[in-house]
Amino acid sequence: MKIKWLFILSALGLLGACYVAYFATITRAAQPPLFNPAANPYFDGIYAEGIVEGVQTSGENINMYPEVPGTVKRIFVSEGQLVKKGTPLLLIDDSIQRATTEQQLSQAQAAHAMLDELKAEPRKETLDVTVAQMNAAGASLKTASDELDKQLAAYKIDPGSISKDALDGAINAKAVAERNLDVAKRQYDLSKAGAWVYDIANQQKQYDALMKAYASSRALLAKYMLLAPQDGVVLVVNTVAGAYVSQQGAYDTYTQGSNPIISLSNSGNHLNVRCYVDEILVSHLPPSSQIKARMTVRGTTTEIPLTFDRIQPFISPKIELSNQRQERVDVRVLPIIFQLDRPKNVNLYPGELVDVYIGH
Repeated sequence: MKIKWLFILSALGLLGACYVAYFATITRAAQPPLFNPAANPYFDGIYAEGIVEGVQTSGENINMYPEVPGTVKRIFVSEGQLVKKGTPLLLIDDSIQRATTEQQLSQAQAAHAMLDELKAEPRKETLDVTVAQMNAAGASLKTASDELDKQLAAYKIDPGSISKDALDGAINAKAVAERNLDVAKRQYDLSKAGAWVYDIANQQKQYDALMKAYASSRALLAKYMLLAPQDGVVLVVNTVAGAYVSQQGAYDTYTQGSNPIISLSNSGNHLNVRCYVDEILVSHLPPSSQIKARMTVRGTTTEIPLTFDRIQPFISPKIELSNQRQERVDVRVLPIIFQLDRPKNVNLYPGELVDVYIGH
């Protein structure tokens, strides 16, 4: 009985071995690639890595940094939004600067009020007071003169009827009254003349200085509101309300570096492609007037012709086109900028890497 089972198990093992051997020898057809790798369309073309950018007359995208540090109070735009020139983008807390500006405006207004007061002199009420003082001094003089005349008349009739001290006192009283009247007249003339021209000039200068301080403070206050410098599209917003930003931008927790708080790109129908040609290939570049190029969108078979725009004639160390912006390698590259019409059936975004072949 046991021998029978051994034959059965041996037969099953043999069938299993044949089954495995059969299927192991079957060759499965390889899956076709999702896309063909970019091919060089030129006989002697050279390869360069490119990055899509918005069209700028110089530089790259518009990277915005605040000119004043502070806490972000409000963000008015979102990523991908089209904006017009002058559109508010972001507001930094300006409570302290706003109060300072209003204080300087009040000081300037107070100085202007004082200037108007000086120019409005003489004040009628002040003149009335000085006229009254002058009249009172005149009346006092008349009283002193009459008293002196009486005493002199009595002295002529009977020299013993009045003492020498009383007569001298009357003479002195008249002299004092005359001086008081003279002071009152001078005070009237001074009041009537109005403010001194030098006082007016000094007050004018103080007002001008305060207005300039106010204008400077107001200009600084305006910097707490970031405005779009031109028409464009918001590429990225690297901060949030409540975060602290400075002239170096916004701190990135992951890269431990600073980034622009907002980046803008041109919203027109054209894009730029910035290519970096390795220095060992620079000598193979055709003349600028003969340069042609085609780019391939990675992950697709889409090829788009490029139009030569300009060369940045400065070979610099190559920077990795990643978020590690500070990383540099030994290879040096020459930047070449091409333009293309924004394709309607292909989504292209600034910052996207593409493969470019340059020929003639």
